[in-house]
Amino acid sequence: MNPSKSPLTTNISPELSAKTEQFTESVIREMTRLAIQYKAVNLSQGFPDFPAPIEIKRAAQDAIAADINQYAITWGAKSLRNAIAEKFSRSNGVSIDPEREITVCCGSTEAMMSAMMAIINPGDEVVVFEPFYENYGPDAILSGAQPRFVKLHAPDWKFDPQQLAAVFGPQTKAIILNTPNNPTGKVFERPELEQIRDLCVRWNVFAITDEIYEHMLYDGAKHISMATVDGMRDRTITINALSKTYSVTGWRVGWAIAPAEATSAIRKVHDFLTVGAAAPLQEAGAAALHFPQDYYDTLAREYTVRRDRLLGILTDAGFHCFKPRGAYYIMTDISSFGFPDDVAFAKYLVKEIGVAAVPGSSFYRNPADGRTHLRFTFCKTEKTFQAAAERLAKLKVGSGTRLK
Repeated sequence: MNPSKSPLTTNISPELSAKTEQFTESVIREMTRLAIQYKAVNLSQGFPDFPAPIEIKRAAQDAIAADINQYAITWGAKSLRNAIAEKFSRSNGVSIDPEREITVCCGSTEAMMSAMMAIINPGDEVVVFEPFYENYGPDAILSGAQPRFVKLHAPDWKFDPQQLAAVFGPQTKAIILNTPNNPTGKVFERPELEQIRDLCVRWNVFAITDEIYEHMLYDGAKHISMATVDGMRDRTITINALSKTYSVTGWRVGWAIAPAEATSAIRKVHDFLTVGAAAPLQEAGAAALHFPQDYYDTLAREYTVRRDRLLGILTDAGFHCFKPRGAYYIMTDISSFGFPDDVAFAKYLVKEIGVAAVPGSSFYRNPADGRTHLRFTFCKTEKTFQAAAERLAKLKVGSGTRLK
């Protein structure tokens, strides 16, 4: 038989899922790869370049040495679930049942995905504020929902209540809320949360709240967990993780707090999606969640210093900065530099100037809406800031006009 005529030979590949055609790979992670390639200062991806607290590292080492190296209970080690419940009650004044209302996952990313897949049915819609953390749109699509976007308007990143009300309807299943917010640094205030609450109650909708930056607050801002707002205890799914608060973004230990019925569904998805988070790191997380209040107060003070340091560097370099009240990112306006768009400027920065930032378009459904923005992160050391300042000093306002 002629091999070229073999029925086992074909140039046609099996069809891929159409879901993945609706979004790109992570732009944030791409910028980190470019930072490594061009030896740039990485102010793009939000991971600290300073050590995690010695106490949490020792707790992980002790757990490994004690042979806590096999599967934990699928939905989370009891010690960690108890610590999560105690910490949430201490911070927010709401009691949580660690046996029926907590699912420990492989990071907040998996917690969000498990929550979405647990509640979404075909034809459901999910409301997403934009600019948004880039995972939220793909999360909705992968779980089978249609995302509906509502803009937060600069400079204070407020939403229009009428625009928000207009996207709610019979098909709405959930709204995703990130407070403090990535990428804007917005901290949602109680009147805004109550407006969202009213719509959730009216349309029988879940609020999925990403509260991973809850302790990074500045200028008197207060974090209000949506589950504490009247009428929202039984319709809120709260997502959080060790990653940001304890500077262990590579550990991938997160959790979802939800009403018992929703938790039962989340646990089913989580079980077959990842089985469980790393057992010794869960024990270390239980230790970290018992840190005293002074740890969180110091964290906020130190991040305030870092925020102000980077604000000064960026302002001196010609950026217009939107001062964040929470999280550890700064959104900037790059109009004065004269580049055609954010992607062109970000590539110029990383390749020619040696500083990596995230193009603003990655945080919007329509890339044109973010074409004048770049996001920088300030979870970095003074050494990193100094290197960034020296390199950004080479920037000139209007430089992009000459490079077109």
